[in-house]
Amino acid sequence: MYEFDWSSIPGALPFLARGAIITLEITFTAIIVGIIWGTLLAVARLSSHGFLARPAAAYVNLFRSIPLVMVILWFFLIVPQALRSIFGEGTGDIRLTSALVAFSLFQAAYYSEVIRAGIQSISKGQAAAAFALGMSYSQVMRLIVLPQAFRNMIPPLVTQSIILFQDTSLVYVIGLGDFFGQGERVGERDGRVVELLLFVGAIYFVVCSISSYMVKRLQRRAIA
Repeated sequence: MYEFDWSSIPGALPFLARGAIITLEITFTAIIVGIIWGTLLAVARLSSHGFLARPAAAYVNLFRSIPLVMVILWFFLIVPQALRSIFGEGTGDIRLTSALVAFSLFQAAYYSEVIRAGIQSISKGQAAAAFALGMSYSQVMRLIVLPQAFRNMIPPLVTQSIILFQDTSLVYVIGLGDFFGQGERVGERDGRVVELLLFVGAIYFVVCSISSYMVKRLQRRAIA
């Protein structure tokens, strides 16, 4: 029978902290870039101009049809070559850079669908009234539609961000030492993989549970 030994966890905390920094860096970078780029994609998809709507729809459908782990591997192979051709050999941590690019562009496709649904939830009469007052399309979107849409979109955006946080563990395929990866490495070093992975899983569970509780509270406040 397996005997658990948790004594290696205190010594692993500094390594896990470094991994947590990488996990949070990927998460927050992908959230910020993904929402900005996703907003542009959503607006483009809703445009009446085909030269904007069609490429945006193709982008979203492409990334939503490909497994994330494959996207991570693709960008791990593509980004280093692009960076070296532009900046030379001194390009820093290629694995982290490629992960940031992959997650940001991949998540933008999912954020785009959330944002597009939020925009479509706003009454068209408000936009029509704004156009009647002489406002341009960009003014209507920036001043009237998007502020209201984002208030409605907060719960699903937070939910998608929780999924993103969980998915960051997939960077193990390119050998990046995120929170999960550091836990596995320390566990293998100390011969306590089970204990370390259970501890890491518990941290993920706590963070995601708290975030999910926040989403439910936001949904109740939006309904009230």
